[in-house]
Amino acid sequence: MPVLRLTLDRMHSEQRSSPIRNAQRYCFAAFLLLLSCTVTLYAQEGFHTETSTGVSNVRIAVADFKPASSDPQTDGFKHTFDTTLFADLANAGIFDIVSKSLLPQSIPGAPADIKVQDWALAPTSAAMVAFGNFGVQGGRITCNGFLFDAKNLQYPQVLAKQYNEEASDDSARQIAHRFADEIIFRLSGGSQGIAESKIFYVKVTGADKEIWEMDYDGANQRPLTHLGTISLSPRISPDSSRLAFASLGHDGFQIRMFSLVLNRMVNFAAVGGTNITPAWAPNGKDIAYSSSRSGDPEIWVSDANGALARRITSYRGPDVSPVYNPRTGSQIAWISGRTGLPQLYIMDSDGSAVQRMTDGGYATSVSWSPNGQFLAFAWDRKYGPGAPGGQDIYIMEIATKRWIQLTHDGGRCDFPSWSPDGRHIVYANTADGKASHMKIMTMLADGTQKRALTGPGTDMPNWSWK
Repeated sequence: MPVLRLTLDRMHSEQRSSPIRNAQRYCFAAFLLLLSCTVTLYAQEGFHTETSTGVSNVRIAVADFKPASSDPQTDGFKHTFDTTLFADLANAGIFDIVSKSLLPQSIPGAPADIKVQDWALAPTSAAMVAFGNFGVQGGRITCNGFLFDAKNLQYPQVLAKQYNEEASDDSARQIAHRFADEIIFRLSGGSQGIAESKIFYVKVTGADKEIWEMDYDGANQRPLTHLGTISLSPRISPDSSRLAFASLGHDGFQIRMFSLVLNRMVNFAAVGGTNITPAWAPNGKDIAYSSSRSGDPEIWVSDANGALARRITSYRGPDVSPVYNPRTGSQIAWISGRTGLPQLYIMDSDGSAVQRMTDGGYATSVSWSPNGQFLAFAWDRKYGPGAPGGQDIYIMEIATKRWIQLTHDGGRCDFPSWSPDGRHIVYANTADGKASHMKIMTMLADGTQKRALTGPGTDMPNWSWK
């Protein structure tokens, strides 16, 4: 079915690669400000939205922690901790990180060691200072972390945390992640950090595609499934206990379920037809997915075991790639070919109140922002014979249908997924259009700070809910 092929998650991967794009029809003299959880969009048409309130970027100095023991393992694990903490805070999108070359030469390990006024003066000019001590003793890591307000000489301490874990490189990383998230929570107006979040994705392994997991920063990449077949579209449950995905078996594509608690596959009812692109409702009890059991691919909703399935779309043309509004659970966005080329739509979760969101081109995968106000999606806006288009990542404000383009001239981009804090987007990208060269990228939600998390042969990322 050629029409179906154009709209399935990976079955549009043979779409042509994009040449250099002509100037946009709507020329945005635009910028996107990230103020804590805030995403502000401006365009020539007066386009201005805010996702939430926040604070401006905080200038923070992140000192290497002071060694607290002479154990030979201390230096190596401390290096892992120091580099991870610095990277976590630099990636947060809410800090102005002081270069380490501008820090005072003395290394504070405890509150009694630091003269905060030295950190507030030029050239450091820090508003906040993160510091502490780190050691290994008796096979365990002991770490004490502090956050001081460099402008408050009388009561500078903002945060003090102590960690004690089994000594390993991974423990050093996880302690740094936890401390970074504590700092982000305190300085972002109560927004949870993402340093402990996970990304699930598809990895090509020979002729097969398996589901893998990694940390938010690309570390600790590891396989979850070993099914020896084609598995697509991993979607993690809101409580991170189960992973739904589509997998090819003797009965075609079926929705499958992997338990991260039991570390094994668990039951999800198999049905006829092609069943793909699952999506969890925020209540963790319902799953929406595309199924062709009744003929055309339509959006169905079932419970988490595949029972009590009900169809919520009924229109000639394929309906695929649903995603719930994570804030309310009362709406679903999805991709439909009911009017020809695939377009982006939203509807109420019972299938009513259908709205078309895109005005043309070729839309594919969609992700709903955590605050419920924005959609990130892949869109070839000028798709068609002889058109100079390319598939890029866009953000649309749902209330106004105004959009902004985040990627430009970087090859084909697909499968955006929001971070839990709404400040980042992970997506798949292939510079030359070849599916085998697809890799997973991350960026801030304004399209800046793009960087690769994986090598080629990886695709369809999905960020955990927390």
